[in-house]
Amino acid sequence: MRLVSSLAVLASFPSPSSNAIHIGDLQLRAYGLMIALGVFAAVWLSQKRCPARNIDPMAIQNLALRAVPAGLIGSRVYHVLTDWRAFEGRWLDVFKIWQGGLGIPGGLLAGVVTGVLYAKRMRIHTGDLLDVVAPALPLAQAIGRIGNWFNQELFGRPSSLPWAVRIDPEHRPARYAADTAFQPTFLYEMLWNIALALFLLWLDRKKIVPRGRLLAVYVIGYGVGRLWIELLRVDPAGHLLGVRVNVWVSLLAVVGGTAWLLMPRRPRAQAESEPHDVDDDADDEDLADDEDLADDELDLEPEAEAEISE
Repeated sequence: MRLVSSLAVLASFPSPSSNAIHIGDLQLRAYGLMIALGVFAAVWLSQKRCPARNIDPMAIQNLALRAVPAGLIGSRVYHVLTDWRAFEGRWLDVFKIWQGGLGIPGGLLAGVVTGVLYAKRMRIHTGDLLDVVAPALPLAQAIGRIGNWFNQELFGRPSSLPWAVRIDPEHRPARYAADTAFQPTFLYEMLWNIALALFLLWLDRKKIVPRGRLLAVYVIGYGVGRLWIELLRVDPAGHLLGVRVNVWVSLLAVVGGTAWLLMPRRPRAQAESEPHDVDDDADDEDLADDEDLADDELDLEPEAEAEISE
């Protein structure tokens, strides 16, 4: 048994020895760096998709300046509210986001609300803007999950799988203090998000999803992925009725996203999203009628002048 355990440790991959990246005398927190890289990647992808929706790429930069801070605040508030017991006696740690602890559902809600308000203010079609940014969201999340690896967090149950991750003793839950390797659930979520981003791009290219509903597919996909990944995790978390809060939130995301996707569209929105066939013959007839009317008006002008002279 001890031999099997030793082989499992050798087969697993290690965690970084530090949660910071050192460049000479410069020290960068890996968690914050990965979040920043994720934001840059999301902005880049969204801007690449803007021309197809007749949106100025600069609008994405202006939106990011508003949505990113709102998302960070929303995600931190969500994490603190759902795991507030972890901060008892050390409430100042609430502001130490570089140590990890950002709840994606809270960040997504805050970011989407900010995006909708920005679209209305700038008179950008809200559905088009949400379609543009939908694939960029899981891309940003995938990059951000690398930061969880540096922080040695968001791992799952003990595992002997070849791709298990080794966790240092100070980061292990007390009940698993004797275990060394764990399921790398952060890696699972990263790969899931990359696949989801590619799937959304494919759906959009094929025009399968109605206009303005691509974000609904993202919400469903994120909820499904987070649901099964959450069931593997063993890190401390808030519970509701004996179940992790994020499991309930994932179920809510799947149900809410499905309802949004299947919701009947308003007639006006449907007409705007469907291509209109142009009847060339009808246009020619209308043009001919306009020309005849103009000729009749010209013919009547001499008569009108005669009546005035009389």
